[in-house]
Amino acid sequence: MQLVHQIEELHAHIRTWRRNGETIAFVPTMGNLHGGHLTLVERAKAMGTKVVVSIFVNPAQFDRPEDLAAYPKTLDADCGYLAKLNTDLVFAPTPESMYPTGKLRTKVEAPGISDILEGEKRPGHFTGVATVVCKLFNLVEPDIAIFGEKDFQQLLVVRQMVKDLNINVQIVGVTAVREADGLAMSSRNGYLTPEQRQQAPYLHQTLQEAAQQMVAQGQVTEEGFESIQQIMIGHLAEHGFRPEYFEVRRANDLQIPTRGDENLVILVSAWLGKARLIDNVQVFLKDGRIV
Repeated sequence: MQLVHQIEELHAHIRTWRRNGETIAFVPTMGNLHGGHLTLVERAKAMGTKVVVSIFVNPAQFDRPEDLAAYPKTLDADCGYLAKLNTDLVFAPTPESMYPTGKLRTKVEAPGISDILEGEKRPGHFTGVATVVCKLFNLVEPDIAIFGEKDFQQLLVVRQMVKDLNINVQIVGVTAVREADGLAMSSRNGYLTPEQRQQAPYLHQTLQEAAQQMVAQGQVTEEGFESIQQIMIGHLAEHGFRPEYFEVRRANDLQIPTRGDENLVILVSAWLGKARLIDNVQVFLKDGRIV
């Protein structure tokens, strides 16, 4: 496995692979890897002949400076995990190489999809995400890029950017990887105390309960969704969470569903102590009923 910090060295590897007709599968990360990330790498290995993983803590997507400062830097451990998976190349650039002027002068935005839910709670976050992902696509030149569906809105932002800018890369979403008790794997879980870790799976349980209530309703109505959302927000608050949102949306664009929409997603964001947790479940309907 090659560990590369400089853009010029990355380009040299990419040129060689291109001459040899390799298919490049790419997994962008911010490091502090866990089983969810490694599942993405395994999917990349199944889809490409060469696998690149980037590790870059992107300052442009943090809306709170204290979160950026606190984000764990675990490059050595991360490379150990990736080496065991026979990753071909790890690209770990410095902030200076990614942002030579020290700030974003040219920005990539995905209007509409990036302004709601996570975008509303974290202003500027998705501009930072879209910009750095676009830069990484330009640098790595992947044929395939793998993203986790736990960050569902981020996946849609990337897909919109790729479509709108005609970037020649296939975007693949991978179902969220969960602990045995249902908690979605996340670097943020490390902020949980032992007691909070025992509480945290309830977040996913509320999503499952909301889906079951949609089955019980037997039809798709905005009023029904609003009722479910308020009930679940109340349940989370009763269990020690500080909910930010609990929403039923269309899965393709995150707009409010209407009668006839069949592919939905339920999304939640809530604080538990110092950890801000997000999760989602997709719901597929047929004739107003879950299938």
